[in-house]
Amino acid sequence: MSDEQRSTTPDAAAPPVRVEREGVVAIVTIDRPKALNALAPEVLGALAEAFEELAQAGDAVRGVLVVGAGGRAFVAGADIRALAPLTPEEGAATGRLGHRVAALIESLSAPVIACVDGFALGGGLELALACDFIYATDASWFGQPEVRLGLIPGFGGTVRLPRAVGLALAKELIYTGRRIDAATAEAAGLVARRFPDRESMLAGARATVEEIAANAWTAVGIAKRVLVAASGTPTATAVELEVAGFEDAFRTDDMREGVAAFLEKREPGFRGH
Repeated sequence: MSDEQRSTTPDAAAPPVRVEREGVVAIVTIDRPKALNALAPEVLGALAEAFEELAQAGDAVRGVLVVGAGGRAFVAGADIRALAPLTPEEGAATGRLGHRVAALIESLSAPVIACVDGFALGGGLELALACDFIYATDASWFGQPEVRLGLIPGFGGTVRLPRAVGLALAKELIYTGRRIDAATAEAAGLVARRFPDRESMLAGARATVEEIAANAWTAVGIAKRVLVAASGTPTATAVELEVAGFEDAFRTDDMREGVAAFLEKREPGFRGH
């Protein structure tokens, strides 16, 4: 949620979320540029539908890029006009919808890269945090300004931001509502890679997906499952999750092929099972 987004009702004639496919890459675009891509309930619902459909694609999609349309914002926050009349119970339901979108992103086997160009504030930062990692342009800004509206992060910010940047910095950002630029976000570990402009960022994200796609698809999926499940758990629990994932990898044909290819000094022919 943010003080930056504009309160504009989604255009019924145009879908607020578009999904395009480029080979093994899927691009999910939040397309409300006049509202700085604010997350109205309709947008959250459309995002949930998009990721449910991507989950059905299996290994035909090896990576997903999440982008915002318009060039000014990834997502500048939740839609304040939509939030203003809500009862406490309706507010909780909206929060649960935001968490559902995040859960769908985290449960997707394919890695998801948030490609941020412009504002990623409030719900926009929370959406980016649900992705596997964040790429950003130098023109990007990050923050959780909900307290300036009498709110707190409602889509996962109090959970995922401390895991990304540490508890102290997360508290500082959430309590103050302060924004940080892309360079600061990269130094803090929030942003994985920084680019001079949108074009180079998207090219870099596609190249990363291609690099991932060359690996054993089963192993990538297992690794993501373990990383998501183990995050924030006690070490003993996390270790057991990793051992279970390691065991599952031994059950795959890809593991046998990868090891055989290494020993035979040839390129592996992974088949995704």
